[in-house]
Amino acid sequence: MSVGKKILFGSLGWVLGGPIGAIIGYYLASSGDQAERSHFSQTASGIYPSTKPGDFMVSLMVLLGAVMKADKQLLKSELDYVNSFLKQQFNNQQTQEFMNLFKDIIKQDYPVRDVCRQIQRSMDHPSRLELIHVLFGLSKADGHVHPDEIKVIHTIARYLNINEHDFDSIKAMFIKDTQSAYKILEVEKSASDSEVKKAYRKMASKYHPDKVAHLGAELKKLAEEKFKAVNDAYQSIKKERGMS
Repeated sequence: MSVGKKILFGSLGWVLGGPIGAIIGYYLASSGDQAERSHFSQTASGIYPSTKPGDFMVSLMVLLGAVMKADKQLLKSELDYVNSFLKQQFNNQQTQEFMNLFKDIIKQDYPVRDVCRQIQRSMDHPSRLELIHVLFGLSKADGHVHPDEIKVIHTIARYLNINEHDFDSIKAMFIKDTQSAYKILEVEKSASDSEVKKAYRKMASKYHPDKVAHLGAELKKLAEEKFKAVNDAYQSIKKERGMS
């Protein structure tokens, strides 16, 4: 097994079982390396109750593939987004291994509902919110969030047991309108100043980067984007209302 794949599979836990494990197994089978398949089988036999960085990334690769195929187009801008995203988190060799896996994933048809159920059972809520945030980032990579992509992300969010308020909050970070700041804070525009302040404190806590610290220092950086969006939304409302 190559050093890159050892790094990849050494950072995986619960994803090596269930439908996600089957997707990875297909990738290894297509590589034609018996040693890799043997290592995968041995690793997948354990029980891994907690999410590791590798679990998050492989789960993300599978869901990114579902979103990319939603509008029946595979755009270079989207592949570039995935590659750029990976480079921000990993070294060149790890990035290449993930991209090889991703290119294999988008060739496959797989049960998105079953994949999401596996993720929902094993991944905590803050990490699942992070998945939705990155999916919207991919959708916006070509400068436009396609309605079919929104539908797929919404379906994924429901399968991941993410409620409508959380979904609308993250969506509003990428699709702007006159209500966006309020949607991000999950509060009505008619809310009082004190209610807005309370909503801001709640959302700042929900999206605080420390909530996904267990995914590693690199992936923790992702949460800072949502945290910044919440702060920007609050500052926008304060300016609009003249709040102190």
